[in-house]
Amino acid sequence: MSVFQGQQRVVIVGGGPGGYEAALAGAQQGADVTLVERVGVGGSAVLTDVVPSKSLIATAESAAAIRDASGLGVQFYARGESGRPSRPEVAVNLRAVNRRLLALAAQQSLDMTADLERAGVHIVQGEGHLLSPTQVAVSTGRKGADFDELDADTIVISVGASPRMLPSAMPDGERILTWTQLYGLADVPEHLIVVGSGVTGAEFASAYSNMGSKVTLVSSRDQVLPGEDADAAAVIEEVFIRQGMTLLAKSRAESVARTDDGVVVTLSDGRTVEGSHCLMAVGSVPNTSGIGLQEAGVQLTDSGHILVNRVARTNLPSVYAVGDCSNALPLASVASMQGRTAMFHALGDAVNPISMRTVASNIFTQPEIATVGWTAKEIEEGIAQGEIHTVQLSTNPRAKMMGFEDGFVKLFARTGSGTVIGGVVVAPKASELIYPIAMAAEHRLTVDMVARVFPVYPSLTGSIADAARAMHRVTE
Repeated sequence: MSVFQGQQRVVIVGGGPGGYEAALAGAQQGADVTLVERVGVGGSAVLTDVVPSKSLIATAESAAAIRDASGLGVQFYARGESGRPSRPEVAVNLRAVNRRLLALAAQQSLDMTADLERAGVHIVQGEGHLLSPTQVAVSTGRKGADFDELDADTIVISVGASPRMLPSAMPDGERILTWTQLYGLADVPEHLIVVGSGVTGAEFASAYSNMGSKVTLVSSRDQVLPGEDADAAAVIEEVFIRQGMTLLAKSRAESVARTDDGVVVTLSDGRTVEGSHCLMAVGSVPNTSGIGLQEAGVQLTDSGHILVNRVARTNLPSVYAVGDCSNALPLASVASMQGRTAMFHALGDAVNPISMRTVASNIFTQPEIATVGWTAKEIEEGIAQGEIHTVQLSTNPRAKMMGFEDGFVKLFARTGSGTVIGGVVVAPKASELIYPIAMAAEHRLTVDMVARVFPVYPSLTGSIADAARAMHRVTE
């Protein structure tokens, strides 16, 4: 229960994962909560980003499973006019796929809205603007009312981020696209050029390649996914090349222009690449401009992100910020945790400051890459004292049965104590497999503690147990 006397007034600007969780947590503790959201509860994460993109990726995985089924002895035939079987082609109806995933996103937003309404949260459609550390103006667009003013004891900013745009490659929504504009395509692109080999670029390159597009990935770095575990990135790069994807390393896109029937990408060295469509995946920018933050005294970074501490509080005691607009990791899971933590702290409940070191993250390529904790690079450079053990997925019996060969489980343990300090999983559904490693890192379990847990045989999690057993600490 709150330590404050009387009902506290909370105004949340932005209804993405962080704002949604903050609203629920605030209402749970008896606060008077108002959520201001411009496009719909769930924000861009639900409506144009995470939900639709991961739904699209799930479709691509299904297409790849059909394509690779022959390796397991499964064959598909259609009866021809002569009555003889003929092998059918696997085709993706992208119009139907996009219709389905946008419907899923809309339904998720409605479900979240219903959750907030049941909890007693007031939802106002409009754009929020800070007037002071305790007051928010809301442009509702109602006829005869320019804006409403909301007084608050606590304000939570959860306005998210938008795709970064380059003046020399401005999206048109038809041929030159951001990742929020892909869902208007009626057909799978004949040749998709992806500019940017970070998480977003790699995920969509993987998905469209598996759905039948010819894909060219333009990377300004030596390797795809430059910020990730080097061994994991090497696996993904090998898979991409085996699928027929063209990788242009150390190649920076200078401009993108439309042609009569497609696009042409000009690289900084003068080379050009022609395709049917181009996806710009060159990062994102926080939606913090023009909403009164600096005027109210909120401190921002040079990139426009809101500076927050481990309980998501800004430099102003009454103002918190969560999600991609803050300087925390740009993950929906982090935004949600920040939202809950901010409300617990603001309303006087017990709170555990967030540790970014134990946040699990995932890249939804095929196979997926999941990571948590310290990295192999930090251990190799001596920043963290640890040992590394890797188990290749090709040795896992369940993976063999399922026809999976690409990937590994890599476990990191503190030198001496054997405490789990991190790990990497490259495998199908790595997003599910990283959880036990994240649990071990969060609760400081040793590799021997992990090894004493019975894994199912056969299972992919068995490789986690194998890695832990291999790192057994011998008692002197």
